[in-house]
Amino acid sequence: MAAETLPNWLAWQARERPARVAIRHKQLGIWQQINWQTAHDAVLRAARRLQQQGFSKGDTLFLLSEPRPEALLLSLAAHWLGGVSALLDPAYAQPQLLDLLHTLRPKFVFAEAQAQVDQVLAAKPDVQLVIYADARGLADYRHPAIQAYSQIMTGAIDEALPALDSVAGTNDIAFRFYRLSDGYQLEYRELSHAELLNNGRQLVAQEALSDQEQALAARAFAASGHARYLLSPWLLAGFTLNFPENLATRDTDRRELGPTLVAGTAATYQPLYALTQSRWPLANSWQFLLVTWALRVAQKRLPVLSTVAKWLVILPLQDVLGLRRTRVPLLVGEPLSAEAEQFFLSIGIHVRAWPEESVWRTSQLQVIPQQSPDLGHYFGLKALRSAI
Repeated sequence: MAAETLPNWLAWQARERPARVAIRHKQLGIWQQINWQTAHDAVLRAARRLQQQGFSKGDTLFLLSEPRPEALLLSLAAHWLGGVSALLDPAYAQPQLLDLLHTLRPKFVFAEAQAQVDQVLAAKPDVQLVIYADARGLADYRHPAIQAYSQIMTGAIDEALPALDSVAGTNDIAFRFYRLSDGYQLEYRELSHAELLNNGRQLVAQEALSDQEQALAARAFAASGHARYLLSPWLLAGFTLNFPENLATRDTDRRELGPTLVAGTAATYQPLYALTQSRWPLANSWQFLLVTWALRVAQKRLPVLSTVAKWLVILPLQDVLGLRRTRVPLLVGEPLSAEAEQFFLSIGIHVRAWPEESVWRTSQLQVIPQQSPDLGHYFGLKALRSAI
């Protein structure tokens, strides 16, 4: 293989298993599939379009999106050109997110939908390229930098152009993450291709991951642990990465899918625990007595009674949570509460914590507060929908 980088591993998977499903994503209630060859072709097409818009080695593509295939493929396209993917969590508090954008002044951005496009334009109206996935509400926008992801995938490519080889290096930075500290300073952490692949190999080896896994991208890729323990193993092992339709349907989609690998944060597992507790039987009811008996027996591993407890209570609980087939439940970032950790153990789900090893560094950039969080007041709706 060429340089040990994420895009070169994508190319390897496309050669080795071109027709196998690489990505599955839900749209309008229906699961759609993308095989490895199609994913590779999409990355090359997106890289060509980024290049035509002036993106080159060392540039940064900012992503402001919930989990979706477009964000993943555009990240790999930026890597193909030797660039960096900078992930911003759309769940970040609105004033702080606007301050981050206003400080970072991004030139190239993937903004999931209208709300994210508005945020980017408010921070940097002369942005060079904004790619969006969800077209709802954007039909009247005439800003010259705005392009639909669907247009990039279907637009004509100059066939006379030479082949586009990956220029990323093994030690190049692949991902950069930003946050505001308690003292309102800009902080960042970086992950190189080499570090990501080393972490991914450790997970693949320790958990015996294979190309038969079904993984769920349950959270935004704005935590370094998701790049380390989900994206990198996906490219190394060649399993299928599944994306829910949206965060509101995530729990339903997980139950329907039954993933074998879940890489989540405390924000993934704690709500599942809270949901279970909210639906717990009333104290002293026969249902409550049955559940508590089953959990107690399951932990003692008594042969016959454990089997009865498993079929009556444990498996139905796992089904409700969408974790019945999950053999690799990973936790990255903050730990679970002791009560939640004990609950998952009691139903046979051993959530394993994996570290986020890279440290946060203080940036030289000074945070520039946004003048007004009211986008309509700051620009005026008319200005947002007109060319600069």
